[in-house]
Amino acid sequence: MEDLFFPTLPPPIRSMAAPADNSHSRRPMSPDQLLPPVEPPSAGFLVQLFLVPGLIVAIIVGVWLTFHWLAHLGQDPQAYVRTLRRDNEGRWQAALNLANDLRGPGGGALKADPTLAVELGRILTDESKSGRTGEQSQMLRVYLCRALGEFTISEALPPLLERAKDTTRPDVARAAIEAIAVLSTNVAAGGGTVAGPDVVEAVGAASRSEDVSLRSAAAFTLGVIAQQGAGPAADRLHALLADTNDDVRYNTALALARLGDDDCLDTLEEMLSLPDQPAPALDARDDAAQSKRYKRALVVLNALRGLALLVDATHAPFPAGVLDRVKALADDPVSDVRAGVTALEAKLARVSPAG
Repeated sequence: MEDLFFPTLPPPIRSMAAPADNSHSRRPMSPDQLLPPVEPPSAGFLVQLFLVPGLIVAIIVGVWLTFHWLAHLGQDPQAYVRTLRRDNEGRWQAALNLANDLRGPGGGALKADPTLAVELGRILTDESKSGRTGEQSQMLRVYLCRALGEFTISEALPPLLERAKDTTRPDVARAAIEAIAVLSTNVAAGGGTVAGPDVVEAVGAASRSEDVSLRSAAAFTLGVIAQQGAGPAADRLHALLADTNDDVRYNTALALARLGDDDCLDTLEEMLSLPDQPAPALDARDDAAQSKRYKRALVVLNALRGLALLVDATHAPFPAGVLDRVKALADDPVSDVRAGVTALEAKLARVSPAG
């Protein structure tokens, strides 16, 4: 007998109560309930939000106030002295600003202030005796020397002379030697002189230094303080024409040209003969080649200037060999050299006999 199949019946449907109407118990949620919970800000967030911007603003304001203060120091010479007397690393900046102010259009009164010159000299001497050897101290001494060189009175000479004699600090001694040249020119413009035997002796001693830059500066200054004709300074310059360093010999030639001594002509002709260096390709950055080109042009321009000084001192034409060198530079690739040749030829035309 076949098995009977009885289909499974679904469970009986139970009657369900209708959901209670609680519409009156529901209330709309406030915006605050929709936002995430508020947490207190962290310390790092507060630093980024307030402290860092505050520090940046403070630094900017501090830098502006510093430059504003330094810019107004020139209105009060003693303000410079007070600043330079302070024991801080920024004094060299005040010395640099003072040197610039002395060279500026409003520096006339400062240059003739003996009190300021004496005070600056004392600061330079004190700093030199302090025993400090750092870069900041070195820069301070160098800029004080330059500032003293801008004066027009002899009160600025003694501290410079003292530093020029101390060749154990070649950079400071060189700054003092260069400053003596500037000071000598300034004092001479007012009818005075600082080129006494002690100055010639100190500069002559510096010209025997093993430091090339110091010898070169001394050669230039000897030409400023020397008298035309024979004398210790002129004698030393003749010896320096045989120096092993080109820069020293070139400065010596310029110094002798200023004195009207035609013994400089051979060296000046050598300077005029320097060939132009090939220019690097436009797409190549060759700083060394550019530096060589610049130095060559500078040497040639100085030679032309030396010839002009010699003409002014002697009112005499040059030997044919020198003139040929000058004419060859008329087509020089450097425009400044060509302009220098034109100016020199015009000067020569005024001293050459007519016809």
